[in-house]
Order: sequence, then structure tokens, then C-alpha cells
Amino acid sequence: MTSKNPSGPILKAAALACVIFLFSFCSQEKSIPEMDLENRETILDRKVHIEPELVTEVPYVERWCERLDLKKHRVKVGDAELYVEEEGRGTPLVLIHGGPGGTHHCFHPWFSRARKYARVIYYDQRGCGLSDFKPGEEGYSVHQAVEDLDALRKALDIEEWVVLGYSYGGFLAQLYTASHPENAAGLVLLGSSTGMHVDTGESRQHQYISDREEERLKEIRKEMKELSEKKDLSRKEYIQILLYNKFLNGDWKRQHFIKPTQERLSQIALYEWDHDKNFNSIMSESMGNVDLKGAFEKCPVPTLILEGKYDLTWGEKKREVLKNNHPNARMIVFEKAGHGIYKEQPEKFFSVLKDFIKDLPEVSPQEIGAYKASLETWRKEQKKSAERSLASVGWGWHSSKKLAHRYSREWLGKLESLRSILRTGFALYDVKDYEEALFVFERMEKEAAKKKEKPYVAMALIWRGHMLDLLGRREEAVGRYRQAAEMNLDLTWMHSQYRMKYSLSPYARERMKTPFQRIENHATD
Repeated sequence: MTSKNPSGPILKAAALACVIFLFSFCSQEKSIPEMDLENRETILDRKVHIEPELVTEVPYVERWCERLDLKKHRVKVGDAELYVEEEGRGTPLVLIHGGPGGTHHCFHPWFSRARKYARVIYYDQRGCGLSDFKPGEEGYSVHQAVEDLDALRKALDIEEWVVLGYSYGGFLAQLYTASHPENAAGLVLLGSSTGMHVDTGESRQHQYISDREEERLKEIRKEMKELSEKKDLSRKEYIQILLYNKFLNGDWKRQHFIKPTQERLSQIALYEWDHDKNFNSIMSESMGNVDLKGAFEKCPVPTLILEGKYDLTWGEKKREVLKNNHPNARMIVFEKAGHGIYKEQPEKFFSVLKDFIKDLPEVSPQEIGAYKASLETWRKEQKKSAERSLASVGWGWHSSKKLAHRYSREWLGKLESLRSILRTGFALYDVKDYEEALFVFERMEKEAAKKKEKPYVAMALIWRGHMLDLLGRREEAVGRYRQAAEMNLDLTWMHSQYRMKYSLSPYARERMKTPFQRIENHATD
């Protein structure tokens, strides 16, 4: 005879609830777009995929923000409001997205893993994503971005936080740490920009893109122009459709190691590159006015540098250059990752991040004080250097006038970076010293050739042609344009101070037909 067990139904119900919970948890984990990473296509497979027709509408996928349990709010920072999300408890961890012009969405849903040991703070920088597109009285700048970040810290009532910067966000994280070291409990540089005017070698972004894919990507630009004219696309719609079509035809290989899912490609196109008009060029120029070389020699803030072996954004020298500028940092290289380590090797990444946050040593006020004193010395030394003093010069007319007054060929000989030489050539052009500007652009071409920086070689040739046109030496000018045209570089360059945007070789072909006419500098300093 079997006895009745009144607890039986209860135990069965509890077991069923447990199964439902586990199923729900596993389903949520499986919904993360990059969970099955072992069997995914990588750049090493060198597969070629061509979409013969332009996709004219990006397939809709909702934001990850709508699927995750997040606290969402807007935070006032001076004259603007920033969009902010938070989750988890523990050490505050602020995530600084890349760009200039990216959004916080790139961190979803992976960084939810950190909520168990950290108060994870996502935000869109001013002029980006869901934050205010409001440049303010001083205009957009990297210094404004840093002060916005510290204003956010104060508004959230945080004394110290770990600052994690991804890509361009890594530059902002470094600048923030050098500006507010007492508020940085730790610094994490994730596929970070160096923040220095140094040679890192030639970019490898096109190393795994096939010739067929490159050709298709060129065709897409032409087809997008026609589509935009036909449908009168907004700037935002144009960028979304362009990005999606480029990803479909191999452009994902520039910064990813593992091919993103179709869902992820839609999300990147729809939500992860959204910013105010001209924001990217304005912030890129502002970033170019800062050189962080030597700023972290005596930095006591615990620093972790995380690099992907297949991060092709920069040249081969980049990792060494960044580590040398952070002598007290720990560097870890992830063998199966590109620019986005956290989504390509998430298990190892979040294990490393957790250990770093859990084991943060305390930094004494005396150490911070000594570091701030060293920064004052560093800033004074920067002002003495021709290269570093040039880094603080703006791109407007008044800065050009001052720079041209300071110029000498001896001074030019001290310059190492191609950007600095280019800025000097523009200054002499602005004040109509075309002969000396021609000399500077010739120097730029030689230095770019030594460094194997083909785009800079082409640009130097084009601006040599411009100077020769303005000097009335048309035959020589055509010769320089022809050299640039024969390089077959379809890369787009922008000089916002001249309201000028052009593709290198196609533009050179145009100038072979019609001489260059002087363009004035419209930028304010």
C-alpha cells in the first residue's frame, strides 16, 4: 500500500518552477547574438560574400536597451542632458563609447555580465545617440567631453569610479584620468586610441577584405548617392543604409575578428553610429590638438590595457607604443579577437575585468598629489616642444597666422608627425605663402613615403598641385595630380576648415582637368 505524501505536489511544483527558471535563463543567454562563437566565420576563413543588389531598407531590430532590465534616465551636465543607463551594484564602472560619434549601444548586452560585481554606467556623449545634440557656447571638444563626464560623476554622487574607454573612448578615458586622477579608481583601455602623435605603422583594416569586396564597396557608394537623390534620404537614414550594405559586403572585416550575426549588423547600423552633423570631424580635430605622450610615466592609477591580436585599426606598432606610454600598466592580448574583445572572447574578457575591479589597490592622496605635480611639469615640457606646441594649435585662420609667423625650415625639421607637417602647410597656404607651403608639402610627401602612409602621400601630392596651380605652374601641377590619380586611392578626406571633402584619386583626376581655385579658411579658433 502506498502512503500519500502531501508534500509531493509542492516538490513537483518547485521542481517545475526551477526548470522554467533555468530554461528562461538559458534562453536569455542564448539570445545574446555572439554566444556560439566557436563555429562562427572569422576573417581567417577569407570567405567572400557579395550582395549584388543594394538593400534599401535596414531590417528592423529593437534596441538591446528595450530587452534588458536597466535604469534609464537623463542627467543634466551644464547646459545639456546626457542619456544614462545603469545596472548592478558594486564598484562604479563607467563605459565610454568610441567614435567620435558612436553610442553606448555597442556595449549591450555583454556588459550586463559585470552587474554582479559592478555598478555599470552606460551613457551617450554629448552630441551622440540619445543625448542632447547641443554644442554649447564653446562648441564640441574633447575637453568638453571630459568635463561632461566628470559632471556626470558628480550628478550620480560617485566619488571614484573605474573608467573604461573603448577605441576613441580610450583617448577620452586617458584624458579624463590625466585631468581628474583623484576620481579615477582604475583605468581600462579597451582597443584604445594611443592619444599620441606617433607612428603606429600602416593601418591593416583592409588586409582581409578581398578585391571583389573592395570593388563592391566602391559601387555601393555610387549607388547610395543615387538612392539618396531619388528618395531624399535624411542624413541619418543615409548612414544607416550605407553601413548595413557595407557590412553585408565584407566591411565587417575591418574591425571584427568574428562575423557578426544578421541581427547584430542591423543593430550596429541602426543604433551605434548616430551623432550631430560634423561631430566626427570636429572632435577628430579637437583630439588632434592633444598629445598624451609622457603623461602617464608616473601615473599611480591602476591601469589595464586590453588588446585584440587582430585589431586591424592601427598598425603593428600600436600595442608597444601604448604600453610604453603606460609603463605601470598591465597589458593582455586576446588571441581570437579584433577591435571588440568583449564580444569575441567574452568569457576571458569578463574574467579579467572582474579580477581587475575586485583587486583594485588603494591609491593614497600623496601618490595622487605627486602625480598631479608631475603633470604640471609634463605640461610645461610640452609647451617647449615644437611638435607638442603645434598639437595645441587650432585649425582656424588666427591659429594659422600665429603658426606661419613662428615657422622656419629649421623648426619644420623638428616635426615628426605627418599631421603636424600638414597643419604647417595649411598655415602657410592660409597666409598665401605658396612657395614655402609647396616646400612643406614636398617634405610631407617624402616623410609619408618613408612611413609607407599612402593616403598621406596622395594628399601631399594633391596639395603640391594646389600650390603649383596658385603659383601659375600648371604643367607641374598636372604632373602631381597625375601621380595621385594613378595611386587609385578612393579614401575620403575632409578638411572642415575649408568645408572641403574629397576622395583622393578621383579628386586628383578632377584637378587634372580644372585648376585649383583658392578656398578660404572658415574655422574659428
